[in-house]
Amino acid sequence: MSIASKVRNGAFTILNRLLFGQLRIALLRAYGVKIGAKCNIYYSQFSTEHYLIEIGNHVVVSKGVQFLTHDGAVWIFRDKYPDLDLFGPIKIGNNTCIGLNCIILPNTHIGDNCIISAGSVVKGKIPDNSLVMGNPAKVVMKTNMQEKLYLLSPNKIPTKNLSYKAKKQKIKAHFKTE
Repeated sequence: MSIASKVRNGAFTILNRLLFGQLRIALLRAYGVKIGAKCNIYYSQFSTEHYLIEIGNHVVVSKGVQFLTHDGAVWIFRDKYPDLDLFGPIKIGNNTCIGLNCIILPNTHIGDNCIISAGSVVKGKIPDNSLVMGNPAKVVMKTNMQEKLYLLSPNKIPTKNLSYKAKKQKIKAHFKTE
């Protein structure tokens, strides 16, 4: 990869994370989504009723997450009930991580300190300190147990403050790859 390509890719990454990430949050707020401080919201889809969505502080919403605030299945009853619509709010607590490609359905309240595993379909009340996964999403353990598993993992590699190059070297050395 050329130096110009590396600079371009690095600049794009920084702009995407800082500028576009904050711009995305500002636009969502302008549409009526309530979003707390220190949040990261990647490319996700928000339903047409933005004003029914509330996201707490220090929340990460991964790429591909869908927030649905209405039930489109009422369509099949529209001949009989032309004005039928069903809606429900979505509330995400503080210090929560929503994994890739999750679907958050109407009338869902996810508590504080939760981990929602990738691909989960979430509906209803998720208690504080829960790790949930599946379709339908179920609580599988408390987040303090997941924390212990992370800390005991043989693949725990401290790289947070390393440059890309140093991080790459450290990870490759750990897994003995070249």
